[in-house]
Amino acid sequence: MSSAGRLDRRLGTVDAVVIGIGSMLGTGVFVVWSPAARHAGPWLLLALALAAAVAFCNAMSMAQLASIHPESGGAYLYGRLRLGRGWGLLAGWAFIIGKTASCAAAGLAVGAYGWPGHDRAVALAAVLALTAVNLRGIAKTAGVTRLLVAVVLLVLALVVATAWLHGVASASVAPVSRGGLAGVPAAAGLFFFAFAGYARIATLGEEVRDPARTIPRAIVVALACVLLVYVVVGLTLLHVLGTARLAAAATPLTFAVQGTGVVEALVRGGAVVAALGVLLPLLAGVARTVFAMASFGDLPARLSTVDARHRVPQVAQVLVGVAVLAVVAVGELQGAVAVSAGSVLTYYAVANAAALRLRPDERRWPRGLAVAGLVGCLTLACAMLLTA
Repeated sequence: MSSAGRLDRRLGTVDAVVIGIGSMLGTGVFVVWSPAARHAGPWLLLALALAAAVAFCNAMSMAQLASIHPESGGAYLYGRLRLGRGWGLLAGWAFIIGKTASCAAAGLAVGAYGWPGHDRAVALAAVLALTAVNLRGIAKTAGVTRLLVAVVLLVLALVVATAWLHGVASASVAPVSRGGLAGVPAAAGLFFFAFAGYARIATLGEEVRDPARTIPRAIVVALACVLLVYVVVGLTLLHVLGTARLAAAATPLTFAVQGTGVVEALVRGGAVVAALGVLLPLLAGVARTVFAMASFGDLPARLSTVDARHRVPQVAQVLVGVAVLAVVAVGELQGAVAVSAGSVLTYYAVANAAALRLRPDERRWPRGLAVAGLVGCLTLACAMLLTA
C-alpha cells in the first residue's frame, strides 16, 4: 500500500505511555481483587507477582517485534511475518474476538457503576460516544485518554490515603473461605487480564513517531507504572479488609472507604472513568488490527480505507463500534470477561512464538524471555480453564 493510504505518526513517547496505562489501569484495578483473593487467598501478592512476570516477558517480546515491524496489527502482523499466515490469522482473530469482548465488558462496567439498573443503555451510549471520539483521529484519542488516566490516578490516590488513615475492616462484609497456593495460577490469570493492555501500544505502531525507540520504552514504562499502582492498591486492601473479607467484597475499593461519604461516591465515579479509559484506546486498537488484516488481504479491502481528513481507518473503526454494540446488546459482563481472558492469552502466546524466530542480530533481550512468556501464557490459560 502506498504511503498515502497509511496512517500518520502523531504519537510521541508520552502519548504512547498514556495509552498503555489507560488500557491497563481500567476496570481491573476496581474489580479483579475479589475473585483473585478467592483463588489465591493469602498468596494474593504472589499471584500478582506471577502475572507481572508473565506480562513482562510478553512485553519484551512485543517490544522487540514492534521495533522491527513498526506497523499496525500487533501480534497478527508478527505471527504472519514470522510464523506464517495461519498463525497470524489465529492471533488476529483472537485479538478481535477477545478485545471486542473486552470493549463490551468495559462498556457494561460503565453502566454497572454509573447507573445501576440501566447498565445496558449506558453501555450502548458510552460505546457510541467513544467510537465518535476515535473517528476524530488518534491525537484526540491520546488527549482524552490522558485526561481519563489523570482522573483515575487521582481517585486511587484518594482511596489509598483515606483507607490508610481511616479504613477499618467492614463488619458488613462477611469473610468467605479462601483459596491457597494451588489457586495462584488462576488468580495470576485474572491479574494478567488486567495488565494485558500494553499490547495497545504495539497495535498503534504505525501512528508512533520513531517507533524503534518509542515503542519498547513506552511498553516498559507503562507496565512498570501500572504494576506499582497495583502493588500499592493491593497492600492497602489487604491492610483494611484482610484476605477473607477482600475475597467476599464485590466492590473492594468501595468497602475500603465505606462510610466516608464523598470518597465512597468518588470511587464509583472513578470506576466509571477507568472503564471509559480502557474502552477508548481499546476501540482504537481493535480497529487498527482489522485495518492491518484488511491491508494484507485477510479481510475485505474496504476495511483498509483511511479517512483523508483525520487519517484514521474509518470503516474499520465503524465496524468495530457496531460489533461492540451488538455484544453489549445481548451479552453479560462475566461472560465477556471470560471470552476475553482466553483470547488474550492465545494472542500473546503467538507473539512469544513469533519472538522466538528473531535472528540474533534482531534480538534485544535473551531468547529465554520469549520461552518464559509462551510457557506462562499456556499455564495461565490452562489454570483458568480448569477453574472455570
